[in-house]
Parts: sequence; C-alpha cells; structure tokens
Amino acid sequence: MTTSLDVSNFDASLGYLLAPALGELATQLAQVAGLQSSEQGCIVAASRSSLSGVLHAKLTRLLVLELNAARVTGRLEASDPRARFQEFLKLSATPEFWQEQSLNYPDMPAQVHRVVKNRCAAALSFGHRLAADRSALVQLPGSISGALVGLRFGAGDSHCGGLTVALLEFEDGACVYKPRSMAIDTALADFLQSLRGRGLQLDAVRVPLVVERDGYGWAEWISHRYADDESELVSFYRGLGQWLALLRLLAGSDMHSENLIACGGQPVVVDCETLFTPRAAATASGLGEALDAAAALVAGSVLNIGLLPGRGMGLGWRGVDNSGAGMLPGQQPRSEQPDILGLGTDEAQFGTRLAEIEASQNHPSPVPALARLWPRVLAAFDALSAELRALDSRGELAQELTRFAHCTVRVVPRATEVYAELSRMLWHPVSLHQPVPARARAFDLLKRMGSNVAMAPDTDQVINAEIDDLLQGDVPFFSTTPARGQLDGPGATRWLEPADLVTDALTHWRAADLGFERATVRSALVSAYINEGWMPDEVSLLPEVGSALQLDSRRQVQARQIVQRLHSAALRASDGSISWIAPVLGPTGWAVQPLEVDLYGGTSGMAVLFAAYLREVDAARALPIEGLSDSLQRCLHTLDLAQQRRARLLTEGAKLRPPAPGAYLGLGSQIWARLLFDAWGLPGAHVQRALGLLDELPAAIAADHLHDLLLGSAGAVVPLLRLHRRSGDPRPLQLATQIGERLAASAHFNDNGGAYWPHPQWPDGVGGFVHGSTGIGWALEHLGRTIGRPELQTLAAAAAGFEAGLWDEGLQNWRDLRELEGAPTAAAWCHGSVGIGLAALDLDPLLAESSSREQVGRAAAATRRLGLGWNHCLCHGDSSAWELLHAAQVRGLAGFERAGDELLARWIGGLEAHGAVCGMARDAFVPGLLPGVGGVAYQLLRAHPQSDLPSMLVPGALPA
Repeated sequence: MTTSLDVSNFDASLGYLLAPALGELATQLAQVAGLQSSEQGCIVAASRSSLSGVLHAKLTRLLVLELNAARVTGRLEASDPRARFQEFLKLSATPEFWQEQSLNYPDMPAQVHRVVKNRCAAALSFGHRLAADRSALVQLPGSISGALVGLRFGAGDSHCGGLTVALLEFEDGACVYKPRSMAIDTALADFLQSLRGRGLQLDAVRVPLVVERDGYGWAEWISHRYADDESELVSFYRGLGQWLALLRLLAGSDMHSENLIACGGQPVVVDCETLFTPRAAATASGLGEALDAAAALVAGSVLNIGLLPGRGMGLGWRGVDNSGAGMLPGQQPRSEQPDILGLGTDEAQFGTRLAEIEASQNHPSPVPALARLWPRVLAAFDALSAELRALDSRGELAQELTRFAHCTVRVVPRATEVYAELSRMLWHPVSLHQPVPARARAFDLLKRMGSNVAMAPDTDQVINAEIDDLLQGDVPFFSTTPARGQLDGPGATRWLEPADLVTDALTHWRAADLGFERATVRSALVSAYINEGWMPDEVSLLPEVGSALQLDSRRQVQARQIVQRLHSAALRASDGSISWIAPVLGPTGWAVQPLEVDLYGGTSGMAVLFAAYLREVDAARALPIEGLSDSLQRCLHTLDLAQQRRARLLTEGAKLRPPAPGAYLGLGSQIWARLLFDAWGLPGAHVQRALGLLDELPAAIAADHLHDLLLGSAGAVVPLLRLHRRSGDPRPLQLATQIGERLAASAHFNDNGGAYWPHPQWPDGVGGFVHGSTGIGWALEHLGRTIGRPELQTLAAAAAGFEAGLWDEGLQNWRDLRELEGAPTAAAWCHGSVGIGLAALDLDPLLAESSSREQVGRAAAATRRLGLGWNHCLCHGDSSAWELLHAAQVRGLAGFERAGDELLARWIGGLEAHGAVCGMARDAFVPGLLPGVGGVAYQLLRAHPQSDLPSMLVPGALPA
C-alpha cells in the first residue's frame, strides 16, 4: 500500500531533537515585552510545525532505513508488523537512539543542531520585530488589530540562517513578514505611481503596500480572488502584458507562479526582489555559433522574466510550467514526490509516488481564459512598451530608474531546483554516513555547472559556502544593489565583477528588438498547454469549394513562400552553423527556444525539407530559392556539430541524460534523417553518422517509459531496421529486437484482450498512431515480419484489437481516451483517424485484405467529416489529412474518387487566404516539419503527381 508522506508519522521520533531548542525559545519569548502569552505560544507552535516539516524532509529516509535495520537485526520484538512499527517509534524517541545514530552518521547531529538553532533564532528575531512594529502594521490595508492568532513560517525557501517568509493572521486582519530589505518594494511602488503621474495607464498592475524597516519589513496580505466579470478578466490579462513590459525594462527574473497572485482584475506581483538581474556572457556550447547567438537572444528576452509559460527541464520539474502566467490546472504533468511505501509497518520503504501539482493562485478564473485573452496580453505589452520608449526619448526614463540604484536585490545564479536536488543528496543516509565523499560529489556537480552555465559560480570559495548553506538547511542566497553589481554570496563570499545594473538594464532594453520580443510573447502561449490536442477557438480555414485553375503553379508559389520565409528567418554564423528560434516540442513539453536536432520540429526536419525542395527544383517541380543550398549545408554542419559534441562528452566520461529514442523526437528521428540524406546522395558520411548514434540507444531504451512513436522506443524500430538493411551492420537489428522484447514484456491487456502500454498521462492506455497502441503495434508488426517472430505479430494484432475496441458505431470514429472536453473522437495524425488510416495503408499498401480496406475507408470518412479546416500543419492539420484522402482516392475507395484532388484545391485556397496556420501555435512562427509551416511546404512538394518524396508520417519511410 502506498500512503502519502505525512509529516506527523515520525513526530515522536524527532521530538527529542526539537524539545530543548523549543523550550529555550519559549523562555526567550517570555522575556519579549509587548508579546502576549498566547502570541508567544503561537510563535513556538509555528516554529515546531516548521521545524518538524524540515526535519521530516531531511531525516525520514534515515528513520526508514533504521526501521528496517531494527527489523532485520531482531531488535523489534512485537508480534506483527504494525506493532513492531509502533515499537520502533517509541525506540526512536529516546536519547539513546539518537546517540547511537551519531556513531553511524557523524556529522548529522551538528547539522541538525544548526538547522534547529537557526530556525529558533529567526523565530525569536521575528517575535522582537513584531512587538516593536505592531503599532505600525495599522498602515497596511485590512485594519490589522488584536492579538496574533495564526502564524506560518516557511512560506518559501529558507535563507541566511533559517530566515523564511511568514504569514500572520490577527484577530482582525492579516499580513506578511519578510526578513529581507523591502526598499525594492517601496521603490517599485513609487516608480509605478510616478509613471501614472506622467499619464501612463497602469490601473491593472500593482504591488502590495509595505511597512519598510531596516533589513526586513511587513507587507499587505493579498487574497486570491477570481474576476467578478468579463471586464475584470480583460483587466487582468491587460495587467499581465503591462507587467511584461515593465519587467523587461527592469530586468526582472524569477517571476514564477508563487510570486504573482490574481486579485480580481489585477495581477499582483507579491515578490519583486529579483529586479535588475545581471547578464553574463554565455559559455560557448560547442553546438555552433548560430545556436549560441539564438540562445543569447532567448536568454535576453522577455522569456527570462519567468512570467511567460515555459516547461521546466530540471529533475523534479521536468515538464512543469511554473510561470507566473502559466501553471494552468489540468496542464501539468504528475510529478514524482517522496513517499513511504508500507507506512505503518516495520517493512516500510522510502519511495516515490506520482502526484498532481498543487494549484497556484495566479489565475483570475477557475478555468483560465489564457488562450482566449492572450491578444490582450500582447496589446498591453505593445502599448506600454511604446509609452516607455516615448518617455525614454524625452530623456525622462533614466532619471526615474535612479530610485532603484541602492536597493538590495536578490540574484538567483542557479535554479532553485538544483539546490533542492543537491540538498536531498547531501541529507541522504549514505551521505550522512560518509559526509566527505558526499560533499566532494556536490562540489564536483556545482563546479561543472559553473563551467557550463554563465551565471553559475565556479570558484571554490563560493561553492564551498553554497554547500555549507545546504548542510544547514538553507538555499544559498546572493544579493547586491544595482549600483554595485557584485554579488554578496553565502559565507561572506563575492561573485561577479562590479557593474552598474541600472545602466546595463536600460541599455539592454533600448537595444531590444520589440518585434522579436512581441513574437516571443505570442509564441510562448503554446508552452502553457502540454496536451497537444488543445487548440484555440477556430473557424474553418478551408473554402467551401476549391479552384483547380492553375493549381500546380499556385502550389509551387505557396511552397516557395513558406520555404523562403524559413530560409530568411534563420540565424547564420561565420562558423557555418544555422539556427532558428521558435516554439519547440521536446520531452518536457513546449518551450520557445533554439531548435533542437530532432526531425519533428528541429534542425533535422529543416534539412529534410531543404533537401527535398532542392530535389524538386532540380526536377522543375518547384521554384528556385537563392541561397537555399547554403542553408541546407549549414543544417548538415550543425547536425554534425551536435553529434560530435555529444560523442566527445561521452568519451570524456560526462554523465548526460539519455536522449529519447523516438522516431520524431529522439535518436530514431536522427537515424531516419541520416538515411534520407544518404538516399538523396547528399555529401557526408551519413550512414556512418547514423551508426554512430547507436552507442546511446541502449541507455535511451532503458530510460524510456513512453514506448510510443513520437518519443518512445517503438519509434526507433523501423529506422533501425532500415539502417540494418542499408549498412549490413548487425547492431541495429539487435537493438530493434531488444526493443520488441521490451515492448512485449511491458504490454498490458484489457478485458477484451487488447494490448496497450501505460503512458504517464494515460495510465490505462490510449489509442492512435503517434502516441498509442496503433503505432506501437505497427512497429511490432514490422519487426515481427522482418525477424520472423510470429509472437510479436500476435502482440501487434492485440494492439490493433485495443484500437478496434475504441470504434464507436454511433460516432463513426475511434473514441479518444484523452477525453478532451467536447471532443469524444479525434481525426488527426497524432491522435485519431488520419494516423490510424495511414498505419493500415503502410502495412497493407495494396489494401489486399478486406479488413485493411475497411479500416482505411473508415479513417478517410472520419477525417473528411471531422478533420479538415482546423489548421494546415502536418501533425494535426490539412497537410496530413490530404495524404490519407489522396491515398484513398488513388486506391479507388468508393466515395473518395476525387477526395484528394478536391482537398488539395481547397487546401491551397485556404493557404492563399490565411497563410500557413499551424495548430496550437497558429499565431506564432513555427518552422518545424511536423508541427509547423515546414511540413506544409513538404506536403505541397509531395502533391505533385511525379514527386517521389517519402511520407514523413510513416517512421523510417525512404524513397522507393
């Protein structure tokens, strides 16, 4: 049985460690004039609760380990597992137990003592400050009066010797205590008021009122409140856009969801300590100067504020959108949280469980109107940016910013999740038992990070001070004033060179390309949505009737316009590399960033498109584009750089996260792309490059838990089979077989015998080609045929049976187990009828089997009825629908005699009317082959009757 980790489980065990310090705290608080006895008790209780939570987080693994040791050694004598657990709780609440642990874990007692001592000292300081400032708290809204009746320490991380934000509740009113300088809060409020006095309309933004003291202060309590009506909703999203413009000017950062509270029509920034963040020159990545330039553009843009949606990459935050404007409910992956398995027995084990991300208070409605009102964000960003530029042109802005020069600001040179992971490692029982090697491991990790991340400290002194902080339960804290720029770090250390951060911020803002910034804001919306089935409210992009007049010349014009735009939008560098900035789908979800190397939306896909276009130009089926050959060569060079860098790092012994193995976002996609380049005769040792990717596949396969075609190991099967046939090397076939056996071992079966593979988002399986049973079964069928393993074909048939069980006769389509609101079925390639139909076509190209013919007919009918006109992309738009309907026409399916031709005419007409529109990112420029405009151009090339370009919708497809 799995039980949620309850911090009360070992309260008695840890009580021994807390009792002396809490007793002393109570005695000291009794001496503080101006504190009522009930308030003293409130502070002690809050300290006990806070410390109990901290020590549970630090020591529960140790206690569980000792529990099992006591069971194994026969130290527990009760008659049953639960009684023995209670026996251990009594044992572990004695002085003798903890004295014994000091022998096993030599540094642990001193570390625990520091944590407890610091937190109690911080609580005592809080008590003195509350008593001294009580009369001043009436200045805050809420009519604060009466005794303190509620208190919670630990609202945020602990810094600087146990200091944490505290939430206070009085008999009347509430407020927030912040043990840091509040001068920056006062300066920001004054700045906003001064801008209003100059005529800027800033009614939708505000910060809490504060009572500022020396080194600390008290802030207004901001209560989360949903918008009352549409006008407040509009005001809130206008405020988000205004905050983006303001924080871009003020070099703000770390504006995650906990730092912004929706209060009706106003987004209130409740923690503004991270303004005037310094910018450090990026370290060369080894992936090419173009990618480095793209990364620098992204890092210096509005994305760096943390307000715009974006998916986390760090361990424990992978795929989580923690942004101030994002963190959408229902759009966060379940995360692994610490848990005790078998709790309440003497066989308890420490493990993890999947848990929902806790809802934040940054949205103005239960169902966020983010997508619908995103244009308001853009408009407000544009308008306020223009007003600020006008203010600057009159010479008035620089003077306004001088108020910030001597305010203390915080800088976050390492992501907080990095510190969280290191803290867990340092407090692990193994580390507590052997603290010297544990510290060395932590030092090495931070040192290597300092070598690769521009802002991360890399000096021994600073790193050792950071580790000291983690060992005393704190997150290392770095601060400065904008006038000085050099950071004060933990342990009286220094980091970075002095700089005028106000001038730097203003200079950087003046140099900003607001067009690029606006495009970035527009593109970031897609990152809020992890579910690729989401799309905004749309009207059909297809005309009712398409014109066939001059259709082929119009086809060529549309293809040329798209490819020319992609060619022109690229960032090129003197080292021969190339890159683009766009919304990118990766293993953690969508994010605006430089393109990765994959085929789905990355540089491999761009190379495939450019190579295909040049082939069609040579065949007089496409219009020439000057310089496109150079862009293709740059793509190939950039791919080579990426592969060489990764191989070099692995040779040097670097510990790299295994890549995905999939056919579109993984190693399978790169193998497939290399085989295409080889088949088309492009210069380069592409087959050898493909074989070079095999070294990473075993680790990628072992780490895979998705199984699907997009990211999972099933996607690598057919590319590996193609590589084996092309190279004669036995390793690809061996790896493909290994994947097949692993898929067989991990298959689940429903009551009807249908095979499915659990997915983190859909634990009971899902249908469809790209993510579900149809695609995995398709890969198994290919493998079974190739290596003569009928049991794999039997499993493939069971996977097909799972999909067959989803057929709904009334809906005349396959049910979509994602259960999207208002969409019981889907008609796309990634999820739905297009992919299901194309899978059947690939396995039976001539439709010799009546079941195949029925399957394709059903899929084509559902696609024509439900899947047209939403967008143009290859992943889930008209570009892929055309491929299925064209195939149905060519194979003579009844009712589809001119389906492909008719859709082609309507599709081109829609492109002429609207431009290429691509799904979730319809208002953003997405170059990618599958999710973006690149795939639209590729399908337009394939639409010529004599084109021999292979399908990009069937993994591993090569020219005939």
